[in-house]
Amino acid sequence: MELIKKQIHMNQFKGTVTTQITLDDDFIVPDTMDDMAQVMLDTGEIQIESVKNQGEKVAVKGKLEFQVLYRKEGGGLQTLGGSIPFDETINAPDLEEKDYVGLNWMLEDLNAEMINSRKLGVQAIITLQVRIETLRDVEAAVDVDMGNGGFAAQTPGETAGPAQIETLKRTVNVAAIAVRRKDTYRMKEEISLTGGKPNIGRLLWREMKLRDVTTKPLDGKLHIDGDLNVFAIYQAEDENMPMQWLEETLPFSGDLDLSDAVEEMVPMVTVRLAHKDLEPKPDYDGEMRELDVDAVLELDIKLYQEQDVELLSDMYSTSREVELTRSQACFDQMLTKNVCKCKVSEKLELSGAERILQICHNEGTIKLDDVEIGEDNIQIDGVLEVSLLYLTSDDESPVQAAVEQVPFHCTAEARGVTKDSVYQLNTGLEQLTAVMMGGEMVEIKAVLALDFLVLQPVCEPVITGAQVNPMDMQKLQELPGIVGYIVQPDDTLWNIAKKFHTTVGNIISTNELADDKVKGGMRLLLVKEIAQP
Repeated sequence: MELIKKQIHMNQFKGTVTTQITLDDDFIVPDTMDDMAQVMLDTGEIQIESVKNQGEKVAVKGKLEFQVLYRKEGGGLQTLGGSIPFDETINAPDLEEKDYVGLNWMLEDLNAEMINSRKLGVQAIITLQVRIETLRDVEAAVDVDMGNGGFAAQTPGETAGPAQIETLKRTVNVAAIAVRRKDTYRMKEEISLTGGKPNIGRLLWREMKLRDVTTKPLDGKLHIDGDLNVFAIYQAEDENMPMQWLEETLPFSGDLDLSDAVEEMVPMVTVRLAHKDLEPKPDYDGEMRELDVDAVLELDIKLYQEQDVELLSDMYSTSREVELTRSQACFDQMLTKNVCKCKVSEKLELSGAERILQICHNEGTIKLDDVEIGEDNIQIDGVLEVSLLYLTSDDESPVQAAVEQVPFHCTAEARGVTKDSVYQLNTGLEQLTAVMMGGEMVEIKAVLALDFLVLQPVCEPVITGAQVNPMDMQKLQELPGIVGYIVQPDDTLWNIAKKFHTTVGNIISTNELADDKVKGGMRLLLVKEIAQP
C-alpha cells in the first residue's frame, strides 16, 4: 500500500513590524534665488531605493524628496526643492532568508518653515511597515494506491477483491498567492493650454496625484485604469501678469503582460507614482503652450487563487491494522475581498484668512489612525488631510494656502473576521471637491476607497504516512458480533463504522438508510465485519 501525496504550496503570513523615523535638515537658498518672505506650499514624496533582508533585520534605504513654493520678498513666487536621505535598519524577529519582505510607507508629517529669509528648516515623520510572508510546502496524503498490496481504495462501503480499505476524504479551500511580482506602467501625455491662458514663461510648481485607480486580472494580463490629476503653477512670459495655474485630469487605461494571471484570480495590487515629470515645450507655432507629462506607476502585484484541495482525512481496514502518521498543515482561507466607499463632507472655516476670492487647487491625502476588528466587520478610522490653494483679497499676499484635517470612519463588512484574521488594506481617493461657501467658509466633499482583503489562517491535521500491520485478533474478538446502538449527538456514520469494525455501506444496507446522515437518538443494528486478508 502506498499513499498518494500532494505538495500544497501555502503562503503564510508571519507578521508586521512598524517603525517611525524622523528626518530633520536645513537648506540654504541658492544664491541664484530670491529671499523668502513666506512659505506657501510644501509637498514631499518618499522614494525607496532598496529593501534588503539581513538575517533578523531589514535594511531600508531611501530619501525624502520635497519642494516648497514660497513668496519672494519682492513679490511673486519661487520654488525650492531638495532631498533628505535615510538609511534605517528594522528589527524583524524570526525573519528567515527565504522569507518575502514587503514594505509600505507613509509620510505622516512634513513641516517646512523659514529659519530666516535664506534658510529653510525641513522636518518630517515617516512610518515604515515591514510585512513578512513565507512560502511553505506541506506534503499531505490525498489518496491510496494499493499496488500489489491486496488492498484497493474504495468509497465507503464498496469492496474490491478479497479485502477492502475504507477511506474518508474532505475538501479544504485554500487561498494561495498565484502571482507575486512588481511591474511598472508608463504614461506619456501632452497638455495644451486653453485659449484664455497666457504662454508659459517658467514653471513654479508641479504636482501629480493618482485618483480612482482599479486593477483587474484577465487571462494572461493585468488591466489597470484610473485618473492622473495634474496641477501646475506657472509664471507667464509677461512677468507683469499675475500667477497662472492649470489643472487637468488625464484618464489612463492599459494592460500589463502577466502570463500566469487568469480572470478568476483575486487581486491585491498597490499602485504608487514612482516617477513624475512635467516639462513645458513649444507648440507647432513655436509658442510655449504645451506640457509634456511623463509618469511611471509602480505596481506591487499579488494575485490570489482560491482552490479546493481534496485531502485524505482517515482510513482503516476490516482485515488489517492501519497506523496513521499525522502532522499539522497551516494555510490561508479567503474571508472577503471588498472595497469600502466612505463619503466625507465637512464645512471648514479658514481662520485668519482674508476674503477668499477663488479656490485654485485642492489635494487630499488619506492617513489611517486605527483599524479594529469588530463583529463581522472592520472598523477603520483616519483623517483626510486636505491642502487648499486659494486667492484672497489681500493685495500683498494674493495667494494663500491652508492644510485642514477631516476625520472619517468606515465600517467595512467582513463576515467571519476574528482577531486572528490577517487583513491587507489599500487606500485611494476617488473624488475630492472644495467649494466656497462665502467669507472664510469652505465645504469639503470626498469619496474614499478603502480596498481590503481578509484572510483567515487555518491549521488542520493531515496524513503524512501509513503503516499496515496484521490484525489484532484478540482486540477483534472482544468486539461484539452484533450490537444495537443508539446514535449520540456528535456521532457520524464513519466514526460508528470504524469503532465497531464494520463499514458505512454495511450499516446503510443493514438498517435500510436513505443516506449516510444520522442524528442523535437513532437506533442502529451493527454487524461486525471481518474481511479476509
